[in-house]
Amino acid sequence: MLSPSTSADESESTVARAGLDAVALKPAECDVAAAASIPAETVAIDYEGREHLPDPETLATLASDGDAEVLVTTPVRADGFDPLGDDSLARALPDAVGRVLVAGHPAYLTDDECHRAVAPRLGAALEDEPDAWVGTENVERIAMATGATQYDLLTRTTERELRALRAAGFAGDVAIYAPTVLTDDEDAILDAVGAYVARRRPVAETLPDDAPTDASATGRAREVLLEAATDYALVGAEAEVREQTDALREAGATTVVGYPARGLEAFAE
Repeated sequence: MLSPSTSADESESTVARAGLDAVALKPAECDVAAAASIPAETVAIDYEGREHLPDPETLATLASDGDAEVLVTTPVRADGFDPLGDDSLARALPDAVGRVLVAGHPAYLTDDECHRAVAPRLGAALEDEPDAWVGTENVERIAMATGATQYDLLTRTTERELRALRAAGFAGDVAIYAPTVLTDDEDAILDAVGAYVARRRPVAETLPDDAPTDASATGRAREVLLEAATDYALVGAEAEVREQTDALREAGATTVVGYPARGLEAFAE
């Protein structure tokens, strides 16, 4: 995949000026059909439970109406997406829609699904979808062993890990996912990603007990959250975010995926 130019042009879209290659959508928060108006190379739709899975007709329309590649996250341990069991939902996906294969977050799985083995299911799913991305959260070694595009969450160590991977000879694609807030307003940043970064273990261990995580945070809690926002999210004015996305690509990322944490409208221009 070609990377955006390192020099931003005001005539470009917001997504391009921020240096994003792809946009991630949460179907519980927005109408995914609206992504057809977002000028991104790729649209990745997160999985938030079967009740929020877009219907095949909506996905087919999005894939045909927009210029972007459309990917849908599918948990290989979940009924409906299990290549070693019930894969009815996977088979119902339109041919034009690609896949992001993940183990599946326990919040969206039953107890039985949580105990299903991940490795053989990722392998079987990749036999059917060899171009799929593989989400790495909690299954990094298994994901790496597949050789597929690695789909990683941005952390404070991402750039260092990318350089180490490339130095070790890993030549595969690596996509980095990050909540994105295109403003330098501290209150807006905390309202958008404060709760998200507060769930990261190093941040949770540092925060004062019972501290608010939104714009009402003050003192030490506010300092910790704002610093963490730069580690686990892409925040700042467009030019500042562009510097961060360029740095990720320089370190070895091939795709930078931004989740519009303040709403899809911010990316539509």
